Amino acid sequence: MKPPTSTTTSYLLLAPLAILLLVSVLPSLRPWSRAGSASDDGLGVLCARRAGFVDVVAAAAAAPPPAETTRPVEPAAEFSLLVGVLTMPSRRERRDIVRMAYALQPPPAEGVARVDVRFVFCRVTDPVDAALVAVESQRHGDIIVLDNCAENMNDGKTYAYLSSVPRLFAAEPYDYVMKTDDDTYLRVAALVEELRSKPREDLYLGYGYAMGGQPMPFMHGMGYVVSWDVAAWIAGADEILARNDTLGPEDLMVGKWLNLAGRGKHRYDLKPRMYDLNWFMDNFRPDTVAVHMLKTNQRWAATFRYFNVTAGITPSELNHLP
Repeated sequence: MKPPTSTTTSYLLLAPLAILLLVSVLPSLRPWSRAGSASDDGLGVLCARRAGFVDVVAAAAAAPPPAETTRPVEPAAEFSLLVGVLTMPSRRERRDIVRMAYALQPPPAEGVARVDVRFVFCRVTDPVDAALVAVESQRHGDIIVLDNCAENMNDGKTYAYLSSVPRLFAAEPYDYVMKTDDDTYLRVAALVEELRSKPREDLYLGYGYAMGGQPMPFMHGMGYVVSWDVAAWIAGADEILARNDTLGPEDLMVGKWLNLAGRGKHRYDLKPRMYDLNWFMDNFRPDTVAVHMLKTNQRWAATFRYFNVTAGITPSELNHLP
């Protein structure tokens, strides 16, 4: 047999390198699958992941997918709104319902507002919850886990949220910041229209609660909005911590902070368009901005029926729902 030439030997040596190169490069030549990205939920502008934002769940950290080669140019919005839905790790079924509630709403009119919805947790200490929240964060991209509070309702979570927002989103501030709960159905387009003509500074808007002869010393905890400058003030207001004013009914405490400091002078009461659902579930309003006390699936179902949330489902052989 004729011994291999030096050229043949070189080819044989290069063959393994060529195979390795093909294995490494070919996957990157495929178009990036969007499976698992935030947009798969159909959440659009309401819950899409913001560029540059990193969740504070260490277990969910992973290399970002390759950037898309083309991205449609979105018109600049008149204003931006962050909606923080305060929830707890164990309420996974509720979050799924709330996600659907936002996903199936029509977005605000084009160019009017950019609205981002985030579910807000304090530190997740249970290992099972931590793993499931991490997966949820990777799948939906709509979770904030704060590192400066233990999970609670009236022991400082709202303060932790409002005071953290200016730091977390310093690179791209919002015009407005909202706190709401996971038993509130917020009709985003209706709220956007309310905010559209309102001041961008020193604003405090929600369901005004009368007390001591004052028309609205604080807003009900079902959901309220402050302007970015108010959130920034809360973040730097040492007097709140000095007075230990983070403990107690969270909505009343927020009102107290603003009243003592003379903040939130532009106050707007959205009653009766924001309200609690009554025992008989028969007090819905067509002009609703937010309805509260949806603590059971039955109440969420009644809400969806009233607002025709499923009216746009396309009939098919696979869908025999009434």
